[in-house]
Amino acid sequence: MPSNLEKTSRVRVTILVRIREGVLDPQGEAVRQALSDMGHSQVEDVRIGKVIEVILPSEPGIPEKAREWCERLLSNPVVERYEIASVEPV
Repeated sequence: MPSNLEKTSRVRVTILVRIREGVLDPQGEAVRQALSDMGHSQVEDVRIGKVIEVILPSEPGIPEKAREWCERLLSNPVVERYEIASVEPV
């Protein structure tokens, strides 16, 4: 039986890229400090990342292709980790 993804002509792949724990995040620290300056001193840590959305024709193997994109282009495996958050029909 075909899956939902095979019934549609296009899909949206949503990828999250985040800085690894233990890696300095200067943007996150700047945001944390700004929030503290605004009176939100209870904020302990902020990490800045990326959300990447790719729309493409539906075909078998999209999650595997998305992993390849992440490993070869969209993330730096030394300092970042990625997650394929979703693959949904458009």
